[in-house]
Amino acid sequence: MTNRPLRVLFLCTHNAARSILAEALLNHLGGGRFRAYSAGSSPRPNQQPHALALAVLQEAGIPTDGLRSKSWDEFAVPGAPEMDLIITVCDNAAGEMCPVWPGHPATAHWGYPDPSAGDAPDDVKREAFRRTMQLMRNRLQALTQLAPEQLERAQLQAAVRELARS
Repeated sequence: MTNRPLRVLFLCTHNAARSILAEALLNHLGGGRFRAYSAGSSPRPNQQPHALALAVLQEAGIPTDGLRSKSWDEFAVPGAPEMDLIITVCDNAAGEMCPVWPGHPATAHWGYPDPSAGDAPDDVKREAFRRTMQLMRNRLQALTQLAPEQLERAQLQAAVRELARS
């Protein structure tokens, strides 16, 4: 690793809920040691971050400025930031054929249920978003507490896959 932050890309299908939560959380918790991004394998046309994802982040005091839904294609082109770690946060994206990422980053799958799924009332969905955010926070805090040597490319893959079991 260099002295630059560890770059982490969170992937989900639409880049509207789980990956957005993860991006904002890690940027908030990372203390400058991490730089998080998010993207989707197939965001819908004019896709925006889910309103409840933004609401629960704001309730928790986590900045939401600059969050937007985008395609993972933005990160597979020349000139895009080179990722150190790519984490899928939904089962659909985990099973899809990913682009070839520059630099061959470490990868892991940290599955979370979709808090936006179903036809539940907003108060029920809001609670699902809060639960998902808390589960992510626990795992991301563990990531931010890894020793520097565990964040070296040679050990990063094993470390983040082990966190998936927690």
